[in-house]
Amino acid sequence: MPPETKEPKRTSIGLKIENFTKSYDSVEVLRNVSLDVQPGEIFVIMGPSGSGKSVLLKHVAGLEIPTNGRIMIDGKDIAHPKTRSQLHMALVFQAGALFNSMSVFDNLALFPREHRLYDKKVLNEKVMTALQTLSLEDAAGKFPSQLSGGMRKRVAIARALVMEPEWILYDEPTSELDPTMGATITEIIADLREEFGVTSLVVSHDRDLALTIADRVAILMHGDLLELDTPENIKKSENPKVKDFLNPVIDIKNPRFKRKD
Repeated sequence: MPPETKEPKRTSIGLKIENFTKSYDSVEVLRNVSLDVQPGEIFVIMGPSGSGKSVLLKHVAGLEIPTNGRIMIDGKDIAHPKTRSQLHMALVFQAGALFNSMSVFDNLALFPREHRLYDKKVLNEKVMTALQTLSLEDAAGKFPSQLSGGMRKRVAIARALVMEPEWILYDEPTSELDPTMGATITEIIADLREEFGVTSLVVSHDRDLALTIADRVAILMHGDLLELDTPENIKKSENPKVKDFLNPVIDIKNPRFKRKD
């Protein structure tokens, strides 16, 4: 049984993507993407559906290997198994990926319990601390089916916190939420950075999230990195594709799906 030792607080770490290219068979999904994420930064990747955002996120998580280029986290290549085993990274899935047959408490406790990371007392403390951080302590005994969509998103984030990560990857954290709950999740992401200093990489279509809490925003379009800048500069971009993506004009007399751009 692991001893009851208090782990030192982990520090946030950075990311560097160099000339990243990904192809599936003969289809090139991402082309020569290079960017960096600073330790403790909230970095948001935006872009239309099919632009390669989620593909890039999977590679940062070490779930896939680039066709060309490399992804370095804390100076180490994420493609190397030893690197992945040493990193404390958490992924918040778009749909939450909670186990419906388990209580909220057991969803949070599953990974550390299966890997025997802590003894029972320490594990209970870590789970309840994570739930309290997200104001979910009263939901510990409930099942995911008993929760609202917003609460399930918060549970998924709380599960990430149990691992005390240096990195949190968010895949569309505000999707399928009403505007008020979307704003709440946005505030949570910002608050966790302030409280724990965790580095956050967020894939999102949510313009309000990106332009409100991000330190920098990258816009992917058709597999290319179209623009990378602060929210203030992104809002002032003169690139017509960026302007149309962030502030689309509805034209019922000349609809997009009939245009030959």
